Amino acid sequence: MIKDPVKPNSPLPRKYFGTDGIRGRVGVFPITAEFILKLGWAVGKVLAQKGYGKVLIGKDTRISGYMFESVLEAGLSAAGIDTQLLGPMPTPAIAYLTRTLRAQAGIVISASHNPYFDNGIKFFSADGSKLPDDIEVAIEEQLEKPMTIVDSAELGKAVRIVDAPGRYIEFCKSTISSDTTLNGLKIVVDCANGAAYHVAPSVFRELGAEVVEIGVEPNGLNINLDCGATHPEILRQHVMLEKADLGIALDGDGDRVIMVDHEGNILDGDELLFIIARYHKELGILRGGVIGTVMTNLGLERAFQGLNIDFDRVAVGDRHIVSELKNRHWCLGGEPSGHIICLDSTTTGDGIITALQVLSAMQHAQKTLSSIKLGWHKYPQLLVNVKVSHDFNLDIEAIQNTLKHVENELGETGRVLLRRSGTESLVRVMVEGKDAARVEQLANQLAEVVRAERPVKSLSKE
Repeated sequence: MIKDPVKPNSPLPRKYFGTDGIRGRVGVFPITAEFILKLGWAVGKVLAQKGYGKVLIGKDTRISGYMFESVLEAGLSAAGIDTQLLGPMPTPAIAYLTRTLRAQAGIVISASHNPYFDNGIKFFSADGSKLPDDIEVAIEEQLEKPMTIVDSAELGKAVRIVDAPGRYIEFCKSTISSDTTLNGLKIVVDCANGAAYHVAPSVFRELGAEVVEIGVEPNGLNINLDCGATHPEILRQHVMLEKADLGIALDGDGDRVIMVDHEGNILDGDELLFIIARYHKELGILRGGVIGTVMTNLGLERAFQGLNIDFDRVAVGDRHIVSELKNRHWCLGGEPSGHIICLDSTTTGDGIITALQVLSAMQHAQKTLSSIKLGWHKYPQLLVNVKVSHDFNLDIEAIQNTLKHVENELGETGRVLLRRSGTESLVRVMVEGKDAARVEQLANQLAEVVRAERPVKSLSKE
């Protein structure tokens, strides 16, 4: 079994914070108006103790964002913290604007690729990176205290920033060479009816591409619904119908991307990471190596070996990738989900910037997306998600026995990963090997045992 790497000094588990902030179903604790109000206050108290000033609040397009934006603002105001409201903006845009507007923290109201009925809160520090562990611990400690309100004269104020989209569009364009244009390219852009709906098409259009927009009509309920990076088949259909050169699919908060070439082939994050890494290596700008995760395809690891590019794996989650990149003073990492980190351009995963890097590689090589992705063999890999209760235990004898059987069947020619999701009540079963049929059989076999052992009475309706 391939386990998530864990550092010896990993922090203790949080009560509320997960791998990517706090996330869950709207109306179910802790994603309630009452809790988020107090969370805003707790964040404000911790920041105030450190002498921090204004905080930015941005959100995606799900309907509950209106409610949570209001209560976060109220909680921060009660603690004496001023807020600047950005409205719907991609998560990486909020990280960028937190830096450039000299805010002391940025708050994102989003559940990323999840359906509209979920939501979450995640934070950026003043430099646009995820909050340090000690700040998260301090916030959780503050949440255990009774809520108080500062004197009326000290209450925080709120203003709305109206030029945020334009600022971010210009930043995205600045991350590639000024002589790179997209003239002559026809691109389908799927914004998942999410936070990038009003900025992503403009970025590619202003660089010269002919843009066909889909997933740009959010109504609060249709975010990620049969569109975007989690449903790239829709993008593929439009690429083929429009006879476009390629397609770009973002997720609900714009921090990940999946692409489609003109032949209708879907490129996941591993393929995009390969294109960017090889491009940077050719230009001589690849600093160090590349960081992947336990989900990264084995074929990509071997391709990097052939290119003399160092590669290592960390646990799933951009937080772990960024941490390891900073530790090694490297710049590039990513996940198969399309979450790519380019630390030489920005501080967090950014779907638009990732797509621009791939487009730059295409223009540099004067090749199509279908041609430039060639150069490595992708091992057949199957990921099966099994819905479980939040406290489901993987150490059940039947599951462990089946796991050992699958490992023995694969030997040295494949990998098995059995892990809990950090953002959803799911167990992820991943099997990878040389034979696609055998991989599918073994993955489904292990997934069926997990399903059989889960406590049905504690599951929500599927």
